Amino acid sequence: MTLLKWALFFFVVSIIAGIFGFTGISAASADVARFLFYVFVVIFLILLILGLTIFRV
Repeated sequence: MTLLKWALFFFVVSIIAGIFGFTGISAASADVARFLFYVFVVIFLILLILGLTIFRV
């Protein structure tokens, strides 16, 4: 969940920076948020697949 919280944090920073006109910071933090979200989704899917197959006892 920590990874998802960081992604949400960078998303909020991106929105606030965009409102104030800092487009460079906004774009960079949006890219970081997008990357962290995709990493979270990949890890979640891997653990879900492992939980349903290998670790089923």
